[in-house]
Amino acid sequence: MRIGAVFPQLEIGPDPAVVREWARTVEDAGYAHVLAYDHVLGADPANRPGWTGYTDKSLFHEVFVLFGYLAAITTKLELVTGVLVLPQRQTALVAKQAAEVDVLSGGRLRLGVGIGWNHVEYDALGVPFTQRGARMTEQVELLRRLWADPVITHEGRFDRVEEAGLNPLPGRRIPIWFGGGADAVLRRTGAIGDGWMPQGRPDEAMRAPLETIREAAERAGRDPGEIGIEARLSLNAVPQEEWRAYADAWRDLGATHLCVNTMNFGLTRPEEHAQLLREVLPKLG
Repeated sequence: MRIGAVFPQLEIGPDPAVVREWARTVEDAGYAHVLAYDHVLGADPANRPGWTGYTDKSLFHEVFVLFGYLAAITTKLELVTGVLVLPQRQTALVAKQAAEVDVLSGGRLRLGVGIGWNHVEYDALGVPFTQRGARMTEQVELLRRLWADPVITHEGRFDRVEEAGLNPLPGRRIPIWFGGGADAVLRRTGAIGDGWMPQGRPDEAMRAPLETIREAAERAGRDPGEIGIEARLSLNAVPQEEWRAYADAWRDLGATHLCVNTMNFGLTRPEEHAQLLREVLPKLG
């Protein structure tokens, strides 16, 4: 099981030197990948009664720009979006940005995608919130075509490309993983995804969604064993003495990857995140 680190964007701040030191410490410690969340806008909750989730006070580095920076200052870390809110973005632009990150990083991008939950972002970006699920399925097909062929023509429900293509091409099929737990997401993962990013714990309840993915893969004529599983260990939510058992339980369920999240652990300085990650990795086996 490959173990990665969640980029602590809510608590690391905007200083590029701090980001650089965190990334190099994580790479030197032996982590396999870095996973970053994605949000474009934070909503001001002042006039939104009952608002939950991220706000305008939540600091998010733009994920493709961040990965361009990390590609230049690291050499081994896989760069993973966990997850990019794909339907609120222009498909051809995502294809271009992803291809560029993959080229400049030497083939280290893994694109985790999801439909998101923040209608404020969708409104601001001019994309209908209610169409996000259907749009994402078409987007994945188009992304893969744009990465594979120098020139394509695509006429879909949401996107149109006429005799055009990317340059440079990534030279490979960039992996696309899905986040979310809805049945539609699980079936989509089994049918067309390279992996799944669950948010739950490694208990008996997790066997049902994993089986849904396997069944969907088999119906699509795919080998379920080729679909990766990226679990997440949030250190604030699991007692320290259970961290190793938590990782082992995911191993038993067939997880191929595990990402360690240090946010909300009571750390007061950005550099503490990197130091904690250095200490945690040997304990996970």
